[in-house]
Amino acid sequence: MSEKKKIKRLVIKDIEKCVGCGMCMYACSRRKGEAGIDSSGILAVSLSGFERGATVIFCRACTEPPCAQVCPTGAMRAKEGGGVLYHETDCIGCGNCIEACTIGAIFRRRNGKPAVCVHCGYCADYCPHGVLAYEEVEPEAFSRVIV
Repeated sequence: MSEKKKIKRLVIKDIEKCVGCGMCMYACSRRKGEAGIDSSGILAVSLSGFERGATVIFCRACTEPPCAQVCPTGAMRAKEGGGVLYHETDCIGCGNCIEACTIGAIFRRRNGKPAVCVHCGYCADYCPHGVLAYEEVEPEAFSRVIV
């Protein structure tokens, strides 16, 4: 019997610790060589005040990503094991992927093109509260989790 191959993904370890500081968003944009949060593929949002906390929104690595299925140029391509690879040079900024994402995890940048998490794990190292981690997961189980 062969063992299923595990893959690494960005995961939420403890959402109760999230204060919405945005460090994950700044780290994501920084990885791409940009300042600010315009190109971030992750979004930290307040749940209406400090008492209610915050949450983070990012791609949940669908095994059959609808965003890739509606991309007319192939700029969003399904990645083996779930999620997408995004090739900005092939993107025409049509927004089909943004509309197709069932959890609202693809964000429109100022240039009209999308920003999406590609599960590199870079942001997890910058989360000061241990909300995010980059870990090995079972691909099938991960893509069913919607937080």
